[in-house]
Amino acid sequence: MFKIFSKIKDSLKKTKDSVMEKVNSIFKKFSKIDESFFSELEEILICADVGAETTKKICEILRETVIKERIENPSDVKASLKKILVNILEENNSGTNEEVNFPHVILVIGVNGVGKTTTIGKLANLYKKSGKTVLLGAADTFRAAAIDQLDVWAARVGVTIIKQKEGSDPAAVAYDSINAAKARKVEIVLLDTAGRLHNKKNLMGELAKINRVINKALPDSFIETLLIVDATTGQNAISQVREFKKITNVTGLVLTKLDGTAKGGIVFAIKNELNVPIKYIGTGEKIDDISEFNAKEFVEALFE
Repeated sequence: MFKIFSKIKDSLKKTKDSVMEKVNSIFKKFSKIDESFFSELEEILICADVGAETTKKICEILRETVIKERIENPSDVKASLKKILVNILEENNSGTNEEVNFPHVILVIGVNGVGKTTTIGKLANLYKKSGKTVLLGAADTFRAAAIDQLDVWAARVGVTIIKQKEGSDPAAVAYDSINAAKARKVEIVLLDTAGRLHNKKNLMGELAKINRVINKALPDSFIETLLIVDATTGQNAISQVREFKKITNVTGLVLTKLDGTAKGGIVFAIKNELNVPIKYIGTGEKIDDISEFNAKEFVEALFE
């Protein structure tokens, strides 16, 4: 557990160095809690890509807490702020973990360039290390490179891959993957998909067909749909989540490249504005650099 916390802390170094240092400093800088205090806090949070809407919510709750609990010393506000941030990340998360039947299908979506295929490889490794059997389905048949890249990850992790040639029907790959998993009693099926968000109509039809095939092969099963988002894109990440939510039922997010950005505050904006739970975060480039998301650990690592 300490190792995971240490990884998260390291991955948030850029955000901590550029933003949280300033947040921590205002608790020492101000001798009283007034509008100047809140004004500076708001500015810092917005600069961290927490977003105007989420920043406003945080500061409103903080103002109410200060009055209700009669907090007078700015240094005592820190604990309240941390609690508010954790609550935002945990809000409405109950009920997102449906009952899972095996094989458990995880549909992985996201635009090209966000680290989708790499994340699938990391997730496969994570599940395998936890004792689960894993199968990869190369349902991104739009690009030959995507199939080849997934093939490399399957060999690296030591898991089975189901694939067809470039241009094949992605739903057919999904169908073959599920049947192979059922025959071999595989527990986790990770399905890669195309990332052509600019052509929403085609992608919507493609994902809908894949979902129909999964539902036919595994009636009444819960389909996990993980959207991969690049944290370095800042507010663009929110736009991506919003667009994919229009196309399909996004059940969770994987935030990649968190170690490469000073805009780690985007996590709060995404959760508050779009109410999609963050399931995993990428903490580096190595195969083990992925962690299950824990709100308390994340906030603690920010302020550490």
